Amino acid sequence: MITALADLAGFEGVLNLFRYITFRTVAALVTALAIALVIGPRFINFLRAKQGKGQPIREDGPASHLLTKKGTPTMGGLMILIAMTISTLLWMDMGNGFVWACLAVTLSFGAIGFMDDYDKVTKNSHAGLSGRTRLLLEFFIAGLACTFIASRTGTTLYLPFFNDFGIPLGVFYIAFGAFIITGFGNAVNLTDGLDGLATMPMIIAAAAFALIAYLIGNIRFADYLGVHHVAGAGELAVFCAALIGACLGFLWYNAPPAAVFMGDTGSLALGGALGTIAVVTNHELVLLVIGGLFVLETVSVIVQVASFKMTGKRVFRMAPIHHHFEAKGWAESTVVIRFWIIAIVLALAGLATLKLR
Repeated sequence: MITALADLAGFEGVLNLFRYITFRTVAALVTALAIALVIGPRFINFLRAKQGKGQPIREDGPASHLLTKKGTPTMGGLMILIAMTISTLLWMDMGNGFVWACLAVTLSFGAIGFMDDYDKVTKNSHAGLSGRTRLLLEFFIAGLACTFIASRTGTTLYLPFFNDFGIPLGVFYIAFGAFIITGFGNAVNLTDGLDGLATMPMIIAAAAFALIAYLIGNIRFADYLGVHHVAGAGELAVFCAALIGACLGFLWYNAPPAAVFMGDTGSLALGGALGTIAVVTNHELVLLVIGGLFVLETVSVIVQVASFKMTGKRVFRMAPIHHHFEAKGWAESTVVIRFWIIAIVLALAGLATLKLR
């Protein structure tokens, strides 16, 4: 919005700064961070007053959670969405369809998560929406977004380690992209089980994709790196920065001991946003590396369920895998910080694919 106003004024003088994605990226991060920090205390008090008992804690989870996390309000993801949305709308190029697509998926997934959280809180149960209903809604929304994105970027799946080389998937690309978006929405949701565990890896992944989006959106950088250029994708750096700022502000209140949980409202939205950014930038496979921690958490659940159904035995003491390490005696803070380190290493590995071609 500010860019549109600066355009009307001719980008003269100081307003010329608003032409630059780099300036607006930093501004979006700072704006989202400030909004989240300012609204945090009152918002948390509002949630606590409305929810009473807070998010239900699973009795089959770590026993310590029943004591330390009981009564903590959920739906804190609304803080992230409010700060991110306001900041993005302020600093984005209003004519960029890719940013609108990412916003639409993020807010839609957040709405699905909100319905799930609201059902859990009001009924004080773990039921929420049925898994099938959630997945159908998510896949439908992701499919619409992928159809829009593919009409502008094509239907080729580009491979890392190869210079601007990909596999044309045709109509199957829509289904593949929708699977990536839906999968990561639920992967982040599974990871969100400890204070700060999902938030920081999300910040790290968003930072990595902010750089990727900026580079592939610039034709000179894209040619130099040998990656497929996507005109207009650079604007996603602003969106990623707004996500980072909003998550940092939320982490201030989500740091151990958490004053609020993001809930499905936040985790589904953040995962959906990450998946959509990967589809726009044609870095879906690199997302599996940068977001490898989320993939690991999801695989641990799949392996655990499959093993128990087929053999009656469990591979892990508890799933997702962060609970396995808690069950082994690791302190919550130890699990969280070590997983953050893994997320940093994976993000660097994913960024390395830009040059290893």
